[in-house]
Amino acid sequence: MNSTLPMHMSPRCSARSKRTGERCRAPAVTSWPVCRFHGAGGGGPKGRRNGNYKHGLFTKEAVQMRRQVSALLQASHKSLAGLSDERD
Repeated sequence: MNSTLPMHMSPRCSARSKRTGERCRAPAVTSWPVCRFHGAGGGGPKGRRNGNYKHGLFTKEAVQMRRQVSALLQASHKSLAGLSDERD
């Protein structure tokens, strides 16, 4: 009873160990050269589709908007300070 199953014939992960130099023996994820442990399908979806999404306060767009507002406020403070210096 030494038959090979289809799962035993699947391609193997192409990652190699730094220490021994041997290849990983885990099966590779379909259409990826590596297994799930070595990065196949890594990362999560962006925004609300991600399960860890809370409120959007620190999204790229929100951070960029706050930086623009801060730069405008600093510029207005400088211009107002320049006007008050001219009046004195």
